[in-house]
Amino acid sequence: MARSSSVPRRHGSVDASADSALAKMGYTSELPRNLSMLSVLGMSFAIMAVPFGLSTTMYITLTDGQSVTILWGWVLVSLISLCIAASLAEICAVYPTAGGVYYWSAMLSTRKYAPVASWVTGWLTLVGNWTVTLSINFSGGQLVLSAITLWKEDFVPNEYQTILMFWAVMVVCMCVNIFGAKYLDLINKICIYWTGASVIIILVVLLSMADRKRSGEFVFAHYDASESGWPEGWAFFVGLLQAAYVLTGYGMVAAMCEEVQTPEREVPKAIVLSVAAAGVTGVIYLIPILFVLPDIKMLLDVPSGQPIGLLFKTVTGSAGGGFGLLFLILGILFFAGVGALTAASRCTYAFARDGAIPGSRIWKKIDKRFDIPLWALALSTVVDCLLGLIYFGSSAAFNSFTGVATICLSTSYGMPILISVLRKRKLVRNSSFSLGRFGYAINIAMILWICLAVVLFCMPVSLPVAPDTMNYASVVFAGFATISVVWYFTRGRKDFTGPPVPQDVAPGETTVVPGMVAVESREENGYGEKKVMPTGDGPSDRV
Repeated sequence: MARSSSVPRRHGSVDASADSALAKMGYTSELPRNLSMLSVLGMSFAIMAVPFGLSTTMYITLTDGQSVTILWGWVLVSLISLCIAASLAEICAVYPTAGGVYYWSAMLSTRKYAPVASWVTGWLTLVGNWTVTLSINFSGGQLVLSAITLWKEDFVPNEYQTILMFWAVMVVCMCVNIFGAKYLDLINKICIYWTGASVIIILVVLLSMADRKRSGEFVFAHYDASESGWPEGWAFFVGLLQAAYVLTGYGMVAAMCEEVQTPEREVPKAIVLSVAAAGVTGVIYLIPILFVLPDIKMLLDVPSGQPIGLLFKTVTGSAGGGFGLLFLILGILFFAGVGALTAASRCTYAFARDGAIPGSRIWKKIDKRFDIPLWALALSTVVDCLLGLIYFGSSAAFNSFTGVATICLSTSYGMPILISVLRKRKLVRNSSFSLGRFGYAINIAMILWICLAVVLFCMPVSLPVAPDTMNYASVVFAGFATISVVWYFTRGRKDFTGPPVPQDVAPGETTVVPGMVAVESREENGYGEKKVMPTGDGPSDRV
């Protein structure tokens, strides 16, 4: 099923078993498998971009509770995210394709509901991938401009300067994805070392150079939500947006399954390990920052809305020292922006491959010069650049971007988990990454959390709210939902049947794929309830 050897490819080993397994899931292998587990872990780690993400969203938790929300909110959401990641890894081990949660929702559903389940999940995933890339690069543009204020304190970037810088960041990330495609494996690995070194350097510099330090009681027990306008208890939950936003990208790397050797083993490990690593990294990064935290009112009054540069400058005592630490965070931005755009383009390609996006015939093409879905990459970039224009109408646009990204990705993760629970977890019971007897409890708890998160992250960070400070996450979400619904009734309802299942297996005949349940041909009972028994080693179930 692989392409002809006469077609130039990026370097990468040929994994015949993975390509065969992919073929039996209904797809032809078109992308070279040159990414390792460490590389995928690095990409997931890069997309979450812990120090960068926590820095650019610090205004949220400084408003909604300060130390307790910052530190313990992070610990709480890290544990929740670890459980969601494990739930997704369990399913990924059974269905390792670039379609990710979109494909999983279809395969876990019955035949009747598979198309609509995959359609809803696919659009949630697509919008989540686009908006998380948007939020990373938009906040990156703001952070670059905030560096100017280290020397010129009265500089306040206007809307045009912010948008142009954001577009510049997007173009850089797109160019790296095109011309540096063959180096993505190396770039993702470097990210791990850069992030680890940056956290250690920042920790040492801040603690050694700070003239004054906060008490342990302040760091671990101080709670002040007076700036939020929300009731004290509710402010804590609203402040969880910071941690939830940072810890969302891990599921996006499922889109890289078709570029990894033995993806049914390596990608689930990368998903879970990246969340665990992110959780630990966040604690190590946040504690020293809380110990040296300057005046909070001063940080919240920063015109750019990005106080981390001022924090570094205040603690080190010089603009040069502040920029040196900020440069480390900007390096993490580079890896995060590139990784997020890579995952978004693969997600777009996978969804277009099944005809679920207007103009799918264009977006599903693989450019043979670079061995990447070039048009899907271009579409992802253009959509993000256009969405950035919301900033002209709302100074709180970034809050909207983080909210809709968190809502869409969280709900897209929840869909296959919910379907699996409704079908009594039958199709994952033989997963090589099984949750065992704890599966039901973990899955149900995560579904309840995701329902709460959808409500929480539509809330504005603080009250009262004006039109230019409103959280427009629900508006952006509703806009994409409208496009999805209109396209479904225009074409999807008639032509869209969901992801393919094996077409080369006769009814009643079984096919066994490592780590995957047996399936039947779509021509007959592709999603029906007929019992299918394996002819060799491997799992069996109703499909």
